[in-house]
Amino acid sequence: MKRVLTVVAVAVLAMVGASSVQAQGNTVVGTWKLNLTKSKFDPGPGPKSLTRKVEAQGEALKYSFEGVGADGKPLSYGFIVQFDGKGYPVTGSMPGGVDTISAKRVDANNYEATLKKGGKVVSTSKVTVSSDGKVTTVDSSGTNAAGAKMHDVQVYDKQ
Repeated sequence: MKRVLTVVAVAVLAMVGASSVQAQGNTVVGTWKLNLTKSKFDPGPGPKSLTRKVEAQGEALKYSFEGVGADGKPLSYGFIVQFDGKGYPVTGSMPGGVDTISAKRVDANNYEATLKKGGKVVSTSKVTVSSDGKVTTVDSSGTNAAGAKMHDVQVYDKQ
């Protein structure tokens, strides 16, 4: 569950590429797969698979996640977010019970996201999109569903 939370945070932060969120020139729009070999989950295990699809919707980005959790159960969740620091609802069954996510841009290739459950911060993430737009790295820390500290580094490859 905590791995999925981190994966979600990474995906959220990796979705913005330009000040105006449009498909043209936005390096985060597209389909991304979690690279399990390059990713690290502490404590583990991470999900067995995770694919995220990012679509531009005006000034917002729509994220959709599909995959298989560490427990072998299907994962399916998503959200629409703008990079204005405001909380936006998470739909579906996101691990850890996260119900809102907020994000803000640091610069063209770096973003920060905050995930909350019941108004309480459970995780923060720093997201970096490579200069060529082919790799997104999400560095997340916080607490998992059991209340234990976690630190994950998720690496996504653009498909």
